[in-house]
Amino acid sequence: MKKESAPRKNILEIRNLTLSLNGKRIINGLSADIWRGHVHAVVGPNGAGKSTLAGILMGLSGYRDFEGEIFFKNKLLKNLDIHERASLGMTLAWQEPARYEGLKVRDFVTCSLVAPSRRSAVKALRIVGLDPEEYLLRSVDKTLSGGERKKIELASIYTMKPKLAILDEPDSGIDVESLRRIFDVVRMLKAKGTTVIMITHSPEVLKHADHAFLLCDGKIVDKGSVSKISRYFKNKCIPCSHKNKPD
Repeated sequence: MKKESAPRKNILEIRNLTLSLNGKRIINGLSADIWRGHVHAVVGPNGAGKSTLAGILMGLSGYRDFEGEIFFKNKLLKNLDIHERASLGMTLAWQEPARYEGLKVRDFVTCSLVAPSRRSAVKALRIVGLDPEEYLLRSVDKTLSGGERKKIELASIYTMKPKLAILDEPDSGIDVESLRRIFDVVRMLKAKGTTVIMITHSPEVLKHADHAFLLCDGKIVDKGSVSKISRYFKNKCIPCSHKNKPD
């Protein structure tokens, strides 16, 4: 008799999530289960609602007046602000990382640690491919490129070791070598028990997930293995009721 596999445990549960912005429905009855300890990809065309979903999950301003329910580790998130969600172990890496005038890279990378140290900052910067001697004392400001700030933000997430990391367009503004470093960090986070959600429209990013959701018009229209979802990139289409839908 074939032994049944153990049921997967959810770290995040989204139930009938709906959000309208400026009179337009952006997220439309979306439901999903995010398995603990997995790397998930949320893929879909531009305008599908991917980044809006990330903003809702993290509780960003302007994205909190939603219908439906979100549970993180069985705790309802509806009335929790950003810092409360962060204290539960959630974090978001922005598609366009923020600038912090006057804040040193060393301090930004280690701000989540109870006992910040130069050694921790050096290790994290090396992991993302940045020379610590060049970057430790620089400010997280406009003197850094978008790609540099993205790697520094990822270094901070590495030191944080959150329960759930949401990476919005992790390949945006990143060269091939830097992208390889990012995927290395994703694997390291997973090995430490972090659940990762990668928001993307890139087939290359999708390859590094364990499981994927296909989002269109604010709804999950398909889900499953990476190989299953990747065929929609090849067809440049998604499953729908149109008469010319792909096989």
